[in-house]
Amino acid sequence: MGKVGFIYHPDYLNHDTGVGHVERPDRLSFLMKHLLQCDIWHSLHHLRPSPAGDEWISKVHPERYLEMIRERCRAGETVLDMGDTHVCKESFHVADLAAGAVLQAVDQVVTGKLDRAFCALRPPGHHAETAKVMGFCLLNNVAIGARYAQQKHGLQRVAILDWDVHHGNGTQEIFYEDPTVLYISLHQFPFYPGTGAADETGEGKGSGLTLNCPMKAGSTQKEYLQAFKEKILPALHAFQPELLMVSAGFDAHRDDPLANINLTEESFAEMTKIIVDVAEKHSGGRVVSVLEGGYHLEALARSVEAHLKHLT
Repeated sequence: MGKVGFIYHPDYLNHDTGVGHVERPDRLSFLMKHLLQCDIWHSLHHLRPSPAGDEWISKVHPERYLEMIRERCRAGETVLDMGDTHVCKESFHVADLAAGAVLQAVDQVVTGKLDRAFCALRPPGHHAETAKVMGFCLLNNVAIGARYAQQKHGLQRVAILDWDVHHGNGTQEIFYEDPTVLYISLHQFPFYPGTGAADETGEGKGSGLTLNCPMKAGSTQKEYLQAFKEKILPALHAFQPELLMVSAGFDAHRDDPLANINLTEESFAEMTKIIVDVAEKHSGGRVVSVLEGGYHLEALARSVEAHLKHLT
């Protein structure tokens, strides 16, 4: 049994995306209500994050980009992109806290205080590019955490596994030419945001260190585990990451309203077992998992519960 952290802040509920938006506060309030009734809750180490702050966020996003988001939220704007990334006056602060959760998780895991950690946060992050708001995402939480692990703790090789049903175009863009970060994504394809074809493999010094596993609509656990066996595990074993990070979206669940993949909570349990085993082999068991999507409340809650059980 490993020591697993659960990092959450009640201010995440203050990111108001408006009536009818799928990325809504209920995602976390329902999750918390569910987990409080689960046996796993009492075995977790509960932590509350502080904001990441511009010093670390700016390792990924330029200052002008941060100021743009900050000022537009402060001014009361409600939409920051072409239509789906809704915000309120508190949204930049909440996004700062979301990134801060990942930094705290990295601190705890890399220093050995915890073996693994899960960040129950919002807004999600993997669509946010270096200087582009997109797909409900303001700041790329997992990318900020990876850079922090490298520059604060001196890690040389960080792997990011993204199993959100949508391709993490932002994370790919940020690390596309970087030889120190292996980015792997399983996602429905063709689908939003349109990126993530198998031939997108990185450029320059990062050539070969982006691995996209596009999945057809209707794919099941069988196809996902086949992708792990044939593509993902060989890539992870070759890279030998010192830290394994997960962009843990749960919208590939068969009940999710935004996609057409047929995973179950048992599927997420199986994938979690695999990544913990990889981490045990290469990174001292260290895993930092970061919530991304998942928009069916019950499916999200059950899937996170399954994920947490197998992180322990």
